[in-house]
Amino acid sequence: MSIINNINKLFDHRIRLGIMSILMVNEYADFNMLKELLGATDGNLASHTKALEKAEYIKVEKQFIGRKPNTRYSTTKLGRAAFRKHIEALEAIINKQK
Repeated sequence: MSIINNINKLFDHRIRLGIMSILMVNEYADFNMLKELLGATDGNLASHTKALEKAEYIKVEKQFIGRKPNTRYSTTKLGRAAFRKHIEALEAIINKQK
């Protein structure tokens, strides 16, 4: 088995990696929080969250706060497991190079 077999292609992009990193340490994050922390544009962030949602790695909740729409995201069990596996694969590569 190749050392890179457990690298998840879905986490290749820095925005997706950032989204998952933020969500792994927070119960949830809303769109504006992710946008601010990642320095992403609305369209860029929307496309990357959509890809993670399609893979069922994140859950999307839409609600209104007062009259303003609010979209918040959280990881799914599948997403947490996939991200942990990805991070462990990266660590294995790093440790093998030492």
